[in-house]
This record gives sequence, structure tokens and C-alpha cells, in this order.
Amino acid sequence: MAARPVVVLTGASKGLGLAIAKILLETFNANVVALSRTKTPELSSLVEAHSESLLTFECDVTDGAAVRSSVSRGLEKYKRIDGLILNAGVLEPLGKIASEDISIDQWKRHFDVNFFSLVTAIRATIPELRKSPLGGRIVFVSSGAATGNTPSWGPYNAGKAAMNSLCRTLAAEEPDVTVSSSAQGYRVAPQMQGLLRDKGPSVMDAEVLKKFTSAYEKGELVKPEDAGHVIAALSLKAPKALSGQFVAWNSDECKDFRRQ
Repeated sequence: MAARPVVVLTGASKGLGLAIAKILLETFNANVVALSRTKTPELSSLVEAHSESLLTFECDVTDGAAVRSSVSRGLEKYKRIDGLILNAGVLEPLGKIASEDISIDQWKRHFDVNFFSLVTAIRATIPELRKSPLGGRIVFVSSGAATGNTPSWGPYNAGKAAMNSLCRTLAAEEPDVTVSSSAQGYRVAPQMQGLLRDKGPSVMDAEVLKKFTSAYEKGELVKPEDAGHVIAALSLKAPKALSGQFVAWNSDECKDFRRQ
């Protein structure tokens, strides 16, 4: 019997990350090393159901030593790493770029989570990804914000654009690893919705805010299981032709990776 593939996943505690972990375990028969800031009841339940194939660590992705330690312990148990999914991220701070209400330190903290943590995770896993018998793969969980201009989302828009640039450069530097960036679609997580309802009215244009909240209320957002299936599949099966590419989960390029 072939050895199970091993995927390292950041931001695994809820929403899209939790869906990705479940799909990797139950659809792709993978071992998963999951890093999350907190261990939610939902993630704990998933561990109970997959105690041998899911290894979790409470880990702040901005803590380089903790990330490296978590990856090392996962490698010690599973002996290999075949895929890396970079899903951890935050939306805050919200507000106009010129607003003095948002400090430069808040911008830096945002980039610590949404950008610099990517470099840390890549450095911790790339030696094993290069020698994966399956051909190592990295999937950046990006967003349409990378090419968009939603007002009051300056840090998020800029961080996702930087993520896509990192993806392109890494693909050029690492010919033995397939590196892709996936837009998760018009999907705003429940916790993000709470943030928008709480802080959005004071910092966002009413019409822009309504676009997000009304889509949630009407049930028009992409299901985590749909975008998650594509991301999980790409982490194990993305073709070399996608390396360096930014693709939407429902694009023609991802047709073969969508759940049936």
C-alpha cells in the first residue's frame, strides 16, 4: 500500500481551513499537520475522528520558532511533507489608507500575519517539498482582493497582492515544486461577517458594506467545502502548468479539481 501523502496546513481551526483539513483526511486519505492559533471544538472533534492522521498544534504563525517546531514534529511523525497550504490570515485593520486611526504598527502586524508568515512556513517546509516523491506543492489561499480595490481594505488588498507576487517568484525559483495561488471566491467567513457588522458601518462605504452583508444574508456566498475541495486537490495534484498562476476555485483551470 502506498504511503499516505502529508500536507501542512495553516489556519486550520474553522471555516475554510477546517473544511480543507476534513477533505484532505476523508477524501484524499492524507495525513495533515494543522497549525492554528486556537484549537476550536470543531477542530478537536476532527482530531477525535482522525487521531492518527491529524496532528494539530496551537501556533501563532508569526512565531517563527513555533512554526519550525510544529513542522519538525510533524515530519518526525509522518517522515515526509508533500504539500503546504497557506490559509492563515486576518482582515483587520479596516479603514481608509489616509486615516490616522490606523497606526503603521497595525499595518505591520497585518503583514506579519498575512505575508511574512508565508515566508517562514515556506522556509520550514521547502527542503522536504523539493524531495517529495509526489512532487511537492504549495497553495497560497488568496482572494479577489489581490487584484481588487475594496475601499477600507487597504492592508488586506495589498497583502493578498504581495502573496500572489511571492507565489510567482517562488515558482520561478523552485522548479521542483509546483506553486499556485487560489482565489477562494466570493466567500466571507462567519467571523469576518461579524467583524464587518461590528466595525464596517463606521469605516466602510454603506454600499460596499451592503454588498458583503446582503450576500451573506441571502446565502449567496461560496461554500467552504466547494472552495476547500479545490485547494485540497491542488495541494496534492496541481499540474506544473499552474505553477506561478493565480486561479479562481471555479475557473476552467480548476475544473478537474472541483468536488462532484
